[in-house]
Amino acid sequence: MVNITIKETQFEGVYFCETPDGTSKLCTKNLAPGHSVYGEKLYRIKDVEYREWNAYRSKLAGAILKGLKKMPIKLGSKVLYLGAASGTTPSHVSDIVGLQGKVYAVEFSARIVRELLLVAQVRPNMFPVLADARFPNVYAPLVEDVDVLYIDIAQPDQTDIAIRNARQFLKSGGSMLLAIKARSIDVTKDPKEIFKVETSKLENAGFDVLEIVDLEPYDKDHAMVLARLG
Repeated sequence: MVNITIKETQFEGVYFCETPDGTSKLCTKNLAPGHSVYGEKLYRIKDVEYREWNAYRSKLAGAILKGLKKMPIKLGSKVLYLGAASGTTPSHVSDIVGLQGKVYAVEFSARIVRELLLVAQVRPNMFPVLADARFPNVYAPLVEDVDVLYIDIAQPDQTDIAIRNARQFLKSGGSMLLAIKARSIDVTKDPKEIFKVETSKLENAGFDVLEIVDLEPYDKDHAMVLARLG
């Protein structure tokens, strides 16, 4: 570990960690000190440990660095995360919401969930769920109503899946962060046209689309959409 200077960002629980050589990295305060999730660097200042948040490994970090204006995930938030994979971004969400919040981390692959379980063992606010996000009724007994729905799944009907889960779990006035993967929807169309079509689906389902952030260069042909359920 190296000594760092901490600078707050506009978002609660998200920081810039500036190293002695002047390099500035996005960071979160480590809820599980001493534990690295995906090989990210750990920094300590006084008695607090921070984790580097790699935007090339996390679409949410990429969205923040690309100018996301509002961040619905904050201390105490209850979050349903679809497409949790091995826990890279969910672990940073866990850091942000703290012990007052909860992260329900849904992943379809049993093999990957085994890795996710290892992450959750030291994070009491993270609850892994082995399930198919297309069928929210299956895991409804395990998940309470949430403040934020986060979706990062590579499916052609990813927006429809997001809407289905929002109707099941998202509180009125709650927020959705949807990572649209254009190439998973249609490889023949211009990604910008796909982003437009998918956001129209959200609007038709009763969402107010607040922001659309292109994730280049961190993720090619991806956009992060922030929407609020009216």
